[in-house]
Amino acid sequence: MKRTNNVLNEGRTLLNQLVNGHLEKTRKKLVKELASLSDAQFNSKADVNKWSIAQVCHHLVLVEKASLKAITWGLKGSNSNENKRKNVPLILLDRTKKIIAPKIVEPDEGPFEVEQVVNWLNDSREKLMNFLNTIEDKSILAEKSMKHPALGELPLDQWIEQIYLHEQRHIEQIKEIKLLLDAR
Repeated sequence: MKRTNNVLNEGRTLLNQLVNGHLEKTRKKLVKELASLSDAQFNSKADVNKWSIAQVCHHLVLVEKASLKAITWGLKGSNSNENKRKNVPLILLDRTKKIIAPKIVEPDEGPFEVEQVVNWLNDSREKLMNFLNTIEDKSILAEKSMKHPALGELPLDQWIEQIYLHEQRHIEQIKEIKLLLDAR
């Protein structure tokens, strides 16, 4: 019983940290990386087989929307017996390990406008935060889980954590793309 309470308390604390900082700070960093880009730079590819910055950002929008759906479905489901916490930062922030995006979150080819995609990012974040604010007892997020395509069965509070960590992973990718584009 003590282990269960520790997990629940850890889940509540983590969620408060996420909502009160990490999601917002990471999104500000992302938007700052985009602010100086023209639409042409935004849509340029360093390599024909790689994503443009615009596509990376479209992917982030799709992932956030899919994560919101997964959390919603997970809350409607019964409590899972498998609430094993994972070291999500270690997995997602290790860019030496490629993670293939599932079809549902693969970006369109574009072209996209910077302002348009920033609006999509703002809209998806607003929907996520509004939804999270409707959850009265946030400890339920540590009690229930859903299968994540790259991380396996994951407690719902860690689904929230993976949103900003995934974004951090792609901010580094965006920085690399910018350097490659500048080198041309």
